[in-house]
Amino acid sequence: MKRRTFIKNLTWGGLSLSLPPLIMGHPLIKEQSPATAPLVAIVQGDSPSELVTTAINALGGMSQFISRGDIVVVKPNIGWDRTPQQAACTNPEVVATVVKLCLEAGAKEVKVLDNPCNPARRTYARSGIASAAKAAGAKVSFPNPHRLKKIPLHGDWLKEWEVYTDFIEADKLINVPVAKHHSLSRVTLGMKNWLGALGGNRNQLHQKLDYAMVDLASFFKPALSILDAYRLLWRNGPQGGRLSDVKLVKTLIASQDYTAVDALGASLFEIPPEELTFLRLAHQKGRGEIYREKMKIVEKKI
Repeated sequence: MKRRTFIKNLTWGGLSLSLPPLIMGHPLIKEQSPATAPLVAIVQGDSPSELVTTAINALGGMSQFISRGDIVVVKPNIGWDRTPQQAACTNPEVVATVVKLCLEAGAKEVKVLDNPCNPARRTYARSGIASAAKAAGAKVSFPNPHRLKKIPLHGDWLKEWEVYTDFIEADKLINVPVAKHHSLSRVTLGMKNWLGALGGNRNQLHQKLDYAMVDLASFFKPALSILDAYRLLWRNGPQGGRLSDVKLVKTLIASQDYTAVDALGASLFEIPPEELTFLRLAHQKGRGEIYREKMKIVEKKI
């Protein structure tokens, strides 16, 4: 039985409340052992597409994460009505290349989906992500309220929420956030990107945003996290709007360890990861590594 069918049957059958937390996430993807140094790729170069390809190859290729016949959901940040140059959304070339690599690895279908803060039709178009992802072979869908389901999340703070079932039914999830400043959490990277998989009044999550971020990342448990830092929204995030807020750093960070990716992403903002509450929490709970010296890092310049 496919993982998506198994989880759908359990959730829709009302049995989920009695299940351990990993059942409602992605149990077929093993947690990174705290004793194992996570493998992380950091790549710098002029082409966003080549950054992705080089990083994934350094991790062993997309077939390490995606199996033949998988249904994959790629989760970029398409939150704001901004152009790629304004760096409020994930670079469209990065998203398109992830889609392409998944299909080449044998994925049956690749979906690209987010629940933006601005109207979806505007953000999907102006970000350039919709056209780029479609051209690469993805199914690009707007968030559909009929596809929302209140799901037990089994978090330490966030117990349940409305989740788009596309994320629940997928065989694999790939998180493709963009690195940005944020007024509440200081930065928005991979863990915060999961708010875009939710419906409902997400502003309520700002009451304990750090805790919500850690609970959501643990629930969704992506097969792979790919941080787009080609353009860095250095200030006035998360939506920016002025080109003067953007730094061109031409960097991409990728790993199965989403905590490590966010920790290294924080360093791009000159923030020690242990200063960020959500990273300290994730590390304390054994959800990943935050200390660079405990990671196995492959760095490349192309």
